[in-house]
Amino acid sequence: MKKLTLTFIAFLAVTFTVQAQPGETILLGNANRKIDPAYRITVSPSVIDTTIPMAVVNYPLLPLKYKTNAEVNQISPVSIRTVDLLNPLYKTYVKLGVGTDFATGGIMPLGEIYFDAVRSRKYLYGGHLKHLSNWGDFNDLATATFDRTKLNLYFGINERKYSIRSNVNYNNQGLHYYGISDTLGVAGDSLNQRYSDGGFDFAFARHKKDSASVNYGIGIMYNNFQSMKPPREEFADWRARENAFDFKTNAWYKLGREIYAADFNIRYNGYKYGELDTSYANLLDTGFVQNNVIVNIKPTITTQFADDRFKAKVGVDIVFDAREKTRAHIYPIAEVKYSMFNDIFIPYVGIRGGLTQTTFKSLTRENEFLRPNVELRNEHKAIDFYGGIKGTLSKRVSFNIGANFANVKDIALFVTDTLYSLGNKFGVIYDTANVATIEGSLSYQLKEKIKVDGIIRYNSYNLLNNSYAWNKPNLEVFLRGSYNLFDKFIINLDLNMEQGRKALVYAPGEGVTEENGQYIQSLNFLADANLGVEYRYSPRISAFVQTNNLASQRYMRWYNFPVQTFQILGGVTFKF
Repeated sequence: MKKLTLTFIAFLAVTFTVQAQPGETILLGNANRKIDPAYRITVSPSVIDTTIPMAVVNYPLLPLKYKTNAEVNQISPVSIRTVDLLNPLYKTYVKLGVGTDFATGGIMPLGEIYFDAVRSRKYLYGGHLKHLSNWGDFNDLATATFDRTKLNLYFGINERKYSIRSNVNYNNQGLHYYGISDTLGVAGDSLNQRYSDGGFDFAFARHKKDSASVNYGIGIMYNNFQSMKPPREEFADWRARENAFDFKTNAWYKLGREIYAADFNIRYNGYKYGELDTSYANLLDTGFVQNNVIVNIKPTITTQFADDRFKAKVGVDIVFDAREKTRAHIYPIAEVKYSMFNDIFIPYVGIRGGLTQTTFKSLTRENEFLRPNVELRNEHKAIDFYGGIKGTLSKRVSFNIGANFANVKDIALFVTDTLYSLGNKFGVIYDTANVATIEGSLSYQLKEKIKVDGIIRYNSYNLLNNSYAWNKPNLEVFLRGSYNLFDKFIINLDLNMEQGRKALVYAPGEGVTEENGQYIQSLNFLADANLGVEYRYSPRISAFVQTNNLASQRYMRWYNFPVQTFQILGGVTFKF
């Protein structure tokens, strides 16, 4: 390489020299030169990253195949036995028994007959006849025998688009006003009373499922109620006679989530005692007639939303009361309730009111020792606030806790009558009261084996003209339970307790207090327990024992009227 360099320098020097001199000079020499072959670069220039990507290696799955063998085995046919899961029903049920009351020593016959159409999707009909009586007397009181006979016949039709219901009933009740001492020597026949009660009702309802249709219902009711005739035929009109007639209609229409409904009702009650403007036994016992008509129109709207958890109802009840003179009342209707945690808790609150028709029949159903000539006034509940919470703690336990506060005008109170009787009958007075009620109930049911219900209720009365709500309790406790042991023994227990009942008396005496110019007699604590046991010999035959008033308390349900003490009844039942 060094030799080549010197030769090239000498060549340059000669060349320049030749150009400077005239003529041509040729130099000859030997040299070794290496010339690389020429080539063309075809790749464009790019930036080479320092990160070198790794090659991805794929390992394909090897397909595995296993050889399987399928065998079909012969299956023998299974025999099927048809079993009727429904318990057989019988058209007729008969209950016969007899007992005694330890206070009076009287015989107590008992009989019941039920007849039914068994299972039918379309027709419903049947009847019920019951009789219970007691032929014993207290040792220190007047005659106390009684008898009660009830008859009820019913019929119904169930169709897809409509339904029909009809009932015919008759009740006959005999009793004695025994609330006086036997030392007075009053004959038992002069103390007896007998109520005759009969009537019928009919109802038709149209319930098409088509949302574009308006459904409606129509119902009528007639009832005749009478007290016993006097002994002398010429005074046959001197008794309580009452004729009641009701005409009820309602209609409803569902549009979306709203239900629009309206009720139109007419209630008539005609009460008559004796002959108008005349006297019977004395000048105080005068005849009178009371005609009572109530007409009401009640439109309402019910809606629900939030997955049907929230429900609300609003409306108004317009009532016309034509008892002595026509009066109009307007009662609000509003209720809201909300379902929480899938119906575990359902709080509710509302406001309402109404006019309750007071009849002689309704008064005697509450107090059977009522005198037959009383004044009738409709109970006017001007306003009633209520609220509470109900629900189910489990599939076996349900509850309800609520309270309501109402203003009630013409509330009926029973007081001892000394004007028309010897203090062994009751009259009716009316007052205005603010009534507060707190109530709680709890129920438990384990299939058909155990059933338990309990109610505790506390009532507070603040009256305008009276110190207390006479003969009405402040505290009420109701317990009821049944136990089914191997479907052979059925045990039933009922317990009723009341406290705070007070009676109005007219003179001072032992245990009598005075308040606001009124003499007050406190009635004893009431505790009534009843126990019954039934033994089922077969599905068709059973025997029973029923005991009443286990504590054998001679408490007074009404002032001067002690109840019968320990009672025991026994008998048999048949189904066929």
